[in-house]
Amino acid sequence: MSNTRIIKLLKLSLFGCLIAGLLFLHFYAPRLITEIKNPIISLIKPNYLLPVKPTFQENKTNGHFLNFQSFDDTELRGFVTYSKLDTIKGTIILLHGIRAYKEHFIKLSKELAKNGYQSVAMDSRAHGESSGTHCTFGVKEKKDISTLITILLEQEKANDNIGVWGQSLGGAIALQAMGMDKRIKFGIIESTFSDFGIIANDYFKYHIGFSVRPFTNYLVDRAGKIADFSPDEAKPVDFCTKINQPILIVHGTEDRRINIGYGKENFKAIKSEQKEFLEVLEANHLTVWKTGGKAYFEKVYRFLERNKK
Repeated sequence: MSNTRIIKLLKLSLFGCLIAGLLFLHFYAPRLITEIKNPIISLIKPNYLLPVKPTFQENKTNGHFLNFQSFDDTELRGFVTYSKLDTIKGTIILLHGIRAYKEHFIKLSKELAKNGYQSVAMDSRAHGESSGTHCTFGVKEKKDISTLITILLEQEKANDNIGVWGQSLGGAIALQAMGMDKRIKFGIIESTFSDFGIIANDYFKYHIGFSVRPFTNYLVDRAGKIADFSPDEAKPVDFCTKINQPILIVHGTEDRRINIGYGKENFKAIKSEQKEFLEVLEANHLTVWKTGGKAYFEKVYRFLERNKK
């Protein structure tokens, strides 16, 4: 084979690789942002689709699974844990982080029950046992919470002291829901972001080591089109300006995934006169509970007691 032909084949191969790469970036790479049960991610994190243990146990005295259809007919699943006291101080909706599950809250649900609170641990859309393919970072999820509240009031006979407790993505959903639905009477928000577009760029840098903002913005815009939502609407900080309910914002000082500055930005925008910001010293994104320990939960319960209706 002549050198000229070899060079021609190399050029064609490079051109083919370039076209394939561009097609991948345009059609598939954005799915890695919003598509929760993505097969490529399952290769990187092979355990995240496996059954979770331990699981919630359904019985007459402990609680029951709750299945319902959201506003767009998405099937959602959660678990209601009953209060262990004769009177219910309130109902708390527990919202997990991205690619997590409701089972993360098994221990917390039991502790809340001992303290007189009913709780609902939810699998957010596309997570766990809930249906759906894409996460929309609060745009659709906040409406899921409103649907759930209606069901709690009409079918579960919950009192009207309903709150939200959200972590990371769950915190972003909770902030948006609080700003939209005033039936939510209080909120506990841990380690969340203020703007989806900005945090997507931060995560790109966190995982890859560098970031190119125009490129990230392109992927975010494409992800929104594929998942059928506007990324510009996924801004918890915008909803903070509508929050006048009591709220506790929590963030670890050593959080490298979501900078504590975003928590402070949300806090500053909140209009409520009953707002608190709690820094958990030396805690990273995943260790607020562990690092804060008993002292942290005592502060949380004091907040709940002060603000129960």
